[in-house]
Amino acid sequence: MADEPLAELGMRTPLECADTPNMDMMAARGTLGLVETIPAGFPPGSDVANLSVLGYDPNSSYTGRGPLEAANMNVKLGPDDVAFRCNLVTIADGKMADYSAGHISNAEAETIVLDLQKKFGSGLVRFVPGISYRHLTVWKNGSDKAETTPPHDIVGSPIENYLPKGPGSEDIRGLMESVKDFLASHPVNSARVEKGKLPANSIWLWGQGRAPRIAPLSARYNMKGGIISAVNLLNGIGVYAGLEVIKVEGATGYTDTDY
Repeated sequence: MADEPLAELGMRTPLECADTPNMDMMAARGTLGLVETIPAGFPPGSDVANLSVLGYDPNSSYTGRGPLEAANMNVKLGPDDVAFRCNLVTIADGKMADYSAGHISNAEAETIVLDLQKKFGSGLVRFVPGISYRHLTVWKNGSDKAETTPPHDIVGSPIENYLPKGPGSEDIRGLMESVKDFLASHPVNSARVEKGKLPANSIWLWGQGRAPRIAPLSARYNMKGGIISAVNLLNGIGVYAGLEVIKVEGATGYTDTDY
């Protein structure tokens, strides 16, 4: 929001130059303080933080990012299901070149993920298309104890150092490895490369967990509300919280979104 200081604004930021009477009023009359939205021992991610912002204690409500996103994708998780966030990523020279495959479009990504389901889906593993690079893999009897790493935290780093570790990690790594040849020759990626765009040449599984138990805000506080976001994670939290998820055509969560 603050942006960068600009020479044409006298080295002030756009926010410093903006006319913000209502924000100024709230700052003048309100009370300022700090809120710790990430409890000790939790990963500093938007999943944990946004649960906290909406009044939920991650110690009792957080099981992973995947199941929160599943809620907004109308994916019902059984007691044996583990939901993974599945990124379409670009890996080059053994490094995480781009965690979003060049912010691949919804249409391109949906084609790829549906084809992944046709080729690799089974009674145990299924791929569910989401938005842009953000998708879901549901693994029946999968491991929710493996140590996984968000791909956006390791851009430019060798992936070998950040592949899943711990219980069940061999199966997770095996699935990620098995789709590489298929993605490398996929028509969508061939077309992207011809246009000078980054290919979605790998998947990255992370943020796994089982379905959480979250009481809706309406039951806790007798209140109603809504949530607007292009991100399945936030809308999924909204579903669990009992908020109305308001869909906006053209919302991408990126610079091309419909504000």
